[in-house]
Parts: sequence; C-alpha cells; structure tokens
Amino acid sequence: MAPASVNIARVLYLLVCAGAGYAVATITKGTALEVSTFQGLCGGLFLGGIFVWLELLIKRFSLRAFSTATFGLLIGVFCAWLLTRLQVFDLVNITLRARLSAAEGNPDIGADVASTLALSLNLLLYATLGFLGSVVALRSSRDDFAFIIPYVRFRQDSSTGQPVVLDAESIMDARIPAVVRSGFLSGRLVVPRFVLDEIQVLANSPTPAKRQRAERGLACLDQMRGGKDMQVSIEDTAGVSADETMTGRLLQVAQLLGARLLSTDENLCKVAKLRGVEVLNLDELLDALRPSVTVGEKVRLALVRGGKDEHQGVGYLPDGTMIVVNHASPKIGTTQDVVVISTLQTSGGQILFAELAGA
Repeated sequence: MAPASVNIARVLYLLVCAGAGYAVATITKGTALEVSTFQGLCGGLFLGGIFVWLELLIKRFSLRAFSTATFGLLIGVFCAWLLTRLQVFDLVNITLRARLSAAEGNPDIGADVASTLALSLNLLLYATLGFLGSVVALRSSRDDFAFIIPYVRFRQDSSTGQPVVLDAESIMDARIPAVVRSGFLSGRLVVPRFVLDEIQVLANSPTPAKRQRAERGLACLDQMRGGKDMQVSIEDTAGVSADETMTGRLLQVAQLLGARLLSTDENLCKVAKLRGVEVLNLDELLDALRPSVTVGEKVRLALVRGGKDEHQGVGYLPDGTMIVVNHASPKIGTTQDVVVISTLQTSGGQILFAELAGA
C-alpha cells in the first residue's frame, strides 16, 4: 500500500493534467486546431494516467538507483556526443545523397532523405549509448564508481559511516547502546518499520519472558534515539515486498540502503553472508575478545568462593569464564598463581580446571 502522501501527490498531478487539458481547449477555441473542453479534459487525464501508470511500474526504483542511472545516462550521452564529433554520419549523408539524387532524378529529394537518415542514426546512437550507460551503471558496484570518482566514497564513508540495519534480536540486546557509545560501531542505525511492529507484538505477548525482552528492547531503542551521540532512524519500507519472510525483508532493506546488518541470529547471519550482505555479530565479537587460555598455561587468579567439592576453590577470568582450582579451599579470598590442567565445554560456556602453581 502506498503512503497517503503519495496518493495525494497522484491526485494533485491528475488535477494539474486536467487543468492543462482545459487550458489547451480554451486557447485553441475558434482556431483550426480547436479542441473541445471534453477532449481537453480527457486528453489531460489520459496523459496524466499514463505517467501515473509508469510511476507504479517503477515504484521499487529508489532514489539511489535513479541517481546511478542518471550518471550512467550522462556518460553514455557524452560518449555519443564524442562519436558525433567525428562526423561519421556526414559521410553516410554525402554518399546516400548522391545515390538517391541519381536514382530519383531530383537532388532535393536525395538531400532530404539523406539528412533524415543521418538524423535518425544520430538519435539512435544517443539512445543506444544512453541506454547502455544507464544499464551498466545500475549493474555496477560502489567500488566501480570509486574507480571513476576515487575520493567521493572515501570522504562520505569517513564522515558518516555505512548505515547499520538492526533486527529485533539486536534491539532487544541491552549491549547495543554501550557498544555504540564506545565508538566501535559508527554510522546511522536504521530500524525498519516492520521490525518495530514485531517488537510491539512481542511486548503484548502473554508470555512473561517474551514481553519482558520486548519491553527492554523498546526501552533501549528509546534510549538510543534520545542520545546525542547516536543517529537512529525508523525507516518506512514501502519498496520492500510484503510477501517475503522477515529474513528476506531485512536483507532487502540492507541491500537497498547499502548497509550492514547487525544481528545475533546465527541463521540470519549465515543467509546474509550468502547473499553478499555485510554482517556484524556481537557474539562473534565477544568470542574474539575472550582471552584464550590453554592447558598448561599459568594464570593469576583471585579465588572468591568454594567449589562443588570441599577442597576446591573457584575464581573467574575477566570475561566471566569460571576456573575450578583443586585443593585451593584454604586459599579462598587470596590471589594465587594457578596452572590450567583441563577444560570442559558445557551448554553454559567453558569451565577450566586448574591446580595451584608449585603444588
């Protein structure tokens, strides 16, 4: 469904076309080219209807694509202009004029036909190269344009950054505002309207856990929009197909905006990578920042409590990884050097087992 503003613009345009048709009928009244008022109104509405129909056909043609096609069209027309400066068609004009004049026995007829043909070839050349330039530009990537205009992309990316599209999971993740404020995530944050609607549905869910997560997501979003150091926008997605799944619509928005996708959904991240969309995954970032501790490595550890067995002491690494130290219960409350002897991977994360160094 088109927004109400677009429908109002269409109606106003049709009224203007009808007014133009009425003006033509008024001006031509009493002349050889007289047009009746009915014909003028119908003609104006018919012409306006054609352009509204064309606008409906290109409703998914974004402003970015229009500017790209215009740039390609200008390049194609410029190339055609360079070719016409070679005056290749003047040779065709001269050759055909002589032959047609000899065949028809009338020099004027030969000159008119040759001139018309040369003009047609010129128009065909401009139209062909303009069309090819537009199509090639639409199929090109930003890297291709950066090759032609090398500094435009660099200056734009350095000042504003590439946009980042948020999905529902990332909005409901309370870590996002802190990550943005830290400066590691730059660029405008984009929240599609259908993602906001999904969170609103979850906020009205009868399940307490889902409702609590959705309410936290709405609170985080409100906090980010109120922050001066964050640019958050709610985007209407009129050009995105409503028949697509949530994943497909998110990827369409990211591709249309040339944006990155921020998500913690593993399956969504895999699909996005397959479709050529750049993905930011906070879980992968945490895995990369988590210190790697191997068997046999010595660690300085603060023992904070007892373990499952009476002789065990427990401490934690900065990332929250638990280390169980054997025969360390007398050392609880102190900081000791321990040596990792084994690791255990559980559903809740990794657990390390260690012995006191020198024991």
